[in-house]
Amino acid sequence: MARPKLGMQGPVIAWQDSWAGAASDEIMRTGTGSVYPSQEALPAPDLFLQALKELGCDFYVHHMFPNGAGQSAMVRDMAEHGMDLCLGNEYGNINGPYVEGTNRYDVPDEALLEAAASGKLIGLLYDEPEHLQINASQYRKDAFLPHWGTTEENTLRQSQDSVVRAVAERTAHVRGVLANAGVDPEGVPLVGEFVFPTLFHTKARGGMIVCPKIMKESFQSLQLSTALGAAKQYGRGLWICADLWGPDVGPWFIRTPGFPGHSPEEYASALKMGYFMGPTHLFTENIDALLQYGNGSFRRTEFGEVWEEFVRAFIPAHPLTWSHAEADPDIAFIHSDDSNYGQNARLFGNRGLAVPDAAQSVFRAWHLLSHGTIPAHGSCMHIPGFDFPRHRLKAEVPRDEFPLLQGRPHAIEERVHPLYYPTNNVLVFDETVREEQLGNPKMILVAGTRLSAETLKAVRRRAEAGATVIIADWLVPEPWKASGRTGEGKWLVTGDFLSDDRVKEEAGPHLGGSDCWMQRFADAEVRMYKADERGFMLDFEIRKR
Repeated sequence: MARPKLGMQGPVIAWQDSWAGAASDEIMRTGTGSVYPSQEALPAPDLFLQALKELGCDFYVHHMFPNGAGQSAMVRDMAEHGMDLCLGNEYGNINGPYVEGTNRYDVPDEALLEAAASGKLIGLLYDEPEHLQINASQYRKDAFLPHWGTTEENTLRQSQDSVVRAVAERTAHVRGVLANAGVDPEGVPLVGEFVFPTLFHTKARGGMIVCPKIMKESFQSLQLSTALGAAKQYGRGLWICADLWGPDVGPWFIRTPGFPGHSPEEYASALKMGYFMGPTHLFTENIDALLQYGNGSFRRTEFGEVWEEFVRAFIPAHPLTWSHAEADPDIAFIHSDDSNYGQNARLFGNRGLAVPDAAQSVFRAWHLLSHGTIPAHGSCMHIPGFDFPRHRLKAEVPRDEFPLLQGRPHAIEERVHPLYYPTNNVLVFDETVREEQLGNPKMILVAGTRLSAETLKAVRRRAEAGATVIIADWLVPEPWKASGRTGEGKWLVTGDFLSDDRVKEEAGPHLGGSDCWMQRFADAEVRMYKADERGFMLDFEIRKR
């Protein structure tokens, strides 16, 4: 496999957009709810593009300005410099204008066609579309209008189907516009960039490529195995965003509380981790953590040095022989995509829908799969029990004192975000997965609120063929309620993945050790280990079978 294309997302705090200039300081460019004046001077477009090339970037992720400021000049310069381009909708999501009845900004057809005509457009990036479906008041305050339309008065299944339809309609529209202009629609996919490990399967079903954010506030093994499973089940590509926004504070360059919210050492491990997942594209959010600009030139921060070593030394020394599409699980975790990450409300943006107790079973299964390291009450750090050091930094340091060139050295022991959460070659599939999509897992866990009849039959057949199946009792019809041997395998029906001692006994041999997180791709096992006491850094071993 060729190495993934490498990219960088534009600045949001350090300097103004090189094509939009003063317009940059007139809108909110981050999700913090404030307008941030730029900290540094404005670099000319040629200087900015040269900086991208010196970083080894194949593509640039551009925050499109809702009023189109600088758009035509930016597209022209990307083409002239041979730089691929992905258009992002984040600024529009934050500031509007919105698609009627939603909190979503779509790139207008005219801008889409102009960028596509350059021959350099490779995708349309939808920023955190799962977050903005569930938490529709994050940016738009005048009404509760979810990203893909209202789901009120629907059942859980109907709510999901509504989101799938809306994504599919937008996908079809973009493809139609491109095809009518003589542009290959396959070359310009819609890419969903996910901060929460939910709706991967829903968006993939609607036609989106999945792009998990790594670092951020995620449990990495859960985030990646969910994205890998969605990409495999629905035959989608995989992009990965190494997002430097996060919860932590330490003795490193900090532009604003939470950015960067991870150490340079964690960033170095995260880039390698993301690379070894075999994505088609890998990029960093945002470039102004890696560079400072002044006196007519750019200077790398310690994060820029990490990227430089990764691109110039690590990748050439570690060529990939596999892709994400070759992920091959030992453990298949099947659960309905309920859009619950631990908020226990607004499933698919539906405020009137009661959250079934069964939705919690997914978290309890993850606690089992991760040797107790992932909480049993949620799937990311935006749940009770986590206090982010960045919040204290924001209270302690006035905005005009940023950036902090040396960070906050005293805060190093307060960090809450390690990378390491051990799981043993898990892939996540949704409640409609077909038998031939599963691979040959030795163990299958089935949880969540619902399961299709076809998938239930497929899981039963896998037990008869030799797999160990552990399934929630509310998903099983009466004829199959009894646990025990079935054919060559085992069938265990349980009411709780944690309190049932039978589950621990049957799952134990398949869970691997707590000292290794493993993902397998074809004949290559990517083994990850703690490189420090808490797992902020990783060591990697590639084993060939």
